[in-house]
Parts: sequence; structure tokens; C-alpha cells
Amino acid sequence: MTTTPSLDRIRPAVAGAAAALAAIGLSELASGVLSAQSLVAAIGGFVIDHQPAGAKDFVVGLFGTNDKVALEVLIVATSLAIGAVLGIVARRWSMVGSAGFALFAALGFLAALSDPTTPAATEAGVAAIAAFSGIYSLSWLLGPPSLPPREGARTASMPDWSRRGFLLKSGALALGSIVAGFAGRRLVDLARATPTTGGVTVPPPSAVAQLPAGASLDVAGVTPIVMPNPNFYRIDTAIIIPNVDPTTWSLRIHGLVDRETTLSYAELVELPLFEQYVTIACVSNEVGGNLVGNAKWTGVRLRDVLEMAGVQASGTQLVGRSVDGWTAGMPTAWVMDPAREPMIAVKMNDELLPRVHGFPARLIVPGLYGYVSATKWLSELELTTWEAFDGYWVPLGWSKNGPILTQSRIDVPGNGQSVPAGPVTLGGVAWAPDRGVSKVEVAIDGEWRECRLSQPISNATWVQWTYSWDATAAGGEHTIEVRATDGKGEVQTPLVSTPAPDGARGHHTIRVRVG
Repeated sequence: MTTTPSLDRIRPAVAGAAAALAAIGLSELASGVLSAQSLVAAIGGFVIDHQPAGAKDFVVGLFGTNDKVALEVLIVATSLAIGAVLGIVARRWSMVGSAGFALFAALGFLAALSDPTTPAATEAGVAAIAAFSGIYSLSWLLGPPSLPPREGARTASMPDWSRRGFLLKSGALALGSIVAGFAGRRLVDLARATPTTGGVTVPPPSAVAQLPAGASLDVAGVTPIVMPNPNFYRIDTAIIIPNVDPTTWSLRIHGLVDRETTLSYAELVELPLFEQYVTIACVSNEVGGNLVGNAKWTGVRLRDVLEMAGVQASGTQLVGRSVDGWTAGMPTAWVMDPAREPMIAVKMNDELLPRVHGFPARLIVPGLYGYVSATKWLSELELTTWEAFDGYWVPLGWSKNGPILTQSRIDVPGNGQSVPAGPVTLGGVAWAPDRGVSKVEVAIDGEWRECRLSQPISNATWVQWTYSWDATAAGGEHTIEVRATDGKGEVQTPLVSTPAPDGARGHHTIRVRVG
């Protein structure tokens, strides 16, 4: 007997997609239990590491800080589509369908091997669970392969209970797989949620940073002068946040140095600690975007650590390397310039460095975009020549030099918003680390007017700005744009450019309606 024609056509595809979902869900659960990298995360990491030039700019511009979520959704959707195809094939040739699921798991395993933080044996276990789950689920849903009916043979319709039974089985499998997948991710999140020092005491800093009077203008809707940790932007290449044990972590300083040096976490925090407020920004930030933030960082002076190893004159590039292999290269001269204070940060806004922001240690280098400096989950500092090495993003088309450009943003009012006739408060933030901001101006319908600024914390931080616009007689639509002047007297350029290869340029511009 056969099922009804409509269900017979879609049943293998539904079974294949459900089996693929089972493979994904149970492998996610296994990765959470075993503290391993899931196959979806491994494939996502492989895609990120092998992306074509320009892909980062496009994806971040489209999805912002949700870029990794979008990538994982795409991977899952593609896997379900492949599973549906394998289900159709397996209806006639079961071994081919099984081989397809095994191949998918093997590819995920190979992708996971690129992550040095997870043992290969653990990843092999996750891959094996994925393969078994997919193959068994497909067989359970489809049953034995069907044979073509004999010529002239009569067929009858399957009773309705068979159709309902299949739908119930596939639906239950899909629901259970989704629950398993979310449970696995929850286990991963819990394991990586709150960092601990493993008994190591982080002493108070010897140099404490204080906010000056007037550092905040306290204007409703304007970004706070110090961005809280949960709201601070995150852009990196890690699908799953590295779970680093500070009791086994070490920082190696090597390359063109007089003495190769290795510091444990306890040895690092025993060095003199200090605090400073620093604004950091992502090179992918569009004009008017929010991939920028200011925080109080506590840590060790980077120059103190480098002096322990003895930097050789030929070491013109400092390379920061993460525990997962990500790299950023910056000029040694920039780091050694006494006009700025690069650091190895261990705290953020008076809390242990959150795992998502690089626990146990990360680099903060005032004035440089993160892609050439802000190495999270720091494990190595290598001195080399400027010509000998390119950091992670440079071969993908981004500039090797990455000084942060002078930028400003309008926070209030919002673009397209209607405002009442009368006094209207305009406000936002402006930054030019590590040159500082000396002036901010807004143009209302082309007429430039100087704004009030908050008291700068330092040249390495952003400022808030505000302007009171009397819109009593200003009905209709109006164009508002903003520009900043840095501490060296250079005015933010109106010429527009995309973020690639060295940062977005142009004036943030909005339109509002009065009345």
C-alpha cells in the first residue's frame, strides 16, 4: 500500500529535514555536555575564516552585532535543505542517504579541528553523535526503502492513521531536537557566563581613573558616557566564546625579543595595575552606527610587559594572538609612543573582564581600530617585522594601518522623527581617539552651529554634545547633520566612503519633521 500522492511526494523530504534537525540538535546537546565546539559553530568558524574580501563589511552592515546569529541560521537552514534532499535519495537508496549524513558530520569534525581550544577526540565524539542521530532518525521515519510497483499491480491508499503517525513522529522528533539544541547552547552559555579567577586575587589598581565634573551632560536619549558591559558592542570571529581557564592560561611574549617570557594569570595581575577610560571602535562601523563604545579598563601597561622581554630594534610590528588563533598586527612604534597608554586589560567597568569581551585578558590600544589591535582572549605577543606578517583581516582586503577616524553621531532626535514646534534638544556623541575632540557642530538645513560639549575624560575617549534648536517657526521637514573637529584641528570630512578598507567617512545626517 502507498500513502496519498501529496504526502508520498513530501514524506521523504520532511523525514530528511527532521533527521538533519535531529543531528544538529543532539550534536549541540553533546557539545554542551562535553564542553566542545558544536558542528554548526565549527562550520560557521570555517566560513568566517575563509570568507571572501568584502564579506565582513556587507554582513556586519546588514545584521550588525547579530551577524553570527544570522550565519548560524543560514547554516541550519542549508543543513535542513540538504537533509531534505538526502531523505528523497534515501527513500530509494538508503545507504546513499546514510553516507550523506556521515559526510556532513565528518565535514563538521574537520572544521572543528581548526579550533585549538578543543581536543580532537571530544570533537570526534560530537561528530559521531551527529552522524548516528541523523542516520537513525532518517531510518526510523522512512522505514525500509520502497520498491517501484509491479506493472499492473493495484495500489491502495494508506489509512489516515499512517499519515498522522508519520506527522506525529516527525513533529515530535523536530520538537525534541530543537529542545536538545537550545539545552546544549544553554549549557555552553552557563559554562562561559561568569568568569572566575580560579582563586587568584586581582589587587586594586595603583592608579585610579576618575570621571571629571561635567563628563556627562545627562541628556535623555544620548548614549551614556560610560557604556555598561551588557550594552557594549561585540564584533569578533568567535561563534562560540572561548572558555579559558585562568589557572592554566599563560601569555607568551616571543619573536624579536631579548628574552622570551611567559606570564601566568597570577604573575600578570601581580604587575602594577592602572585604570583608564578608552573609547574603542570597530572598523565596520557605518557613519552613525553603534559599533563604538567607551569603558573604564583596568589592566597592566603593555610597555611594562614588553620591557620584561626586551623588544629588539628590528621588531617593528607587534602581533597579538588569541587562544583561538585570531591575530592582529600593529606598529610597535604606536605601542611605544609615550603619548598613549596601551594596556593588557583584565577588568572592564570595575568587573572582571566578561568572557564575551576577552577574559582573562585582552589588548586595549588607544587610537587603533579593533581589527588591528584589540585582541580578545589574548595568549601571545609576538614581535616581528612590519613586512613579515599580516593580521587576520589584512589578507581579506582591510588596511594594514587602522587609526580610528574622527566621527560623530546624532542620537536624538531619531531619523524621520516628528518633533514639536519650539525648543528641540539635539544630542549625540563624537570621538577621535587618541587626538580628542575639540569642537562639534550641527548644520540645520546647511547652516553650521557650534554645540555644547561634555568635559572630556581624556583624548582617548568620546564626548557627548548637545544643541538647543528653536524650532518655533520651523515647520515642515529639515535636514540635520553633524561634524566633529579633533584635537589637532582637523575637521571631520564630508566625503563619503564605505567602512572598507580603513573606516567609514562622511557626516551623519538625519531628517526630521517639525509640527
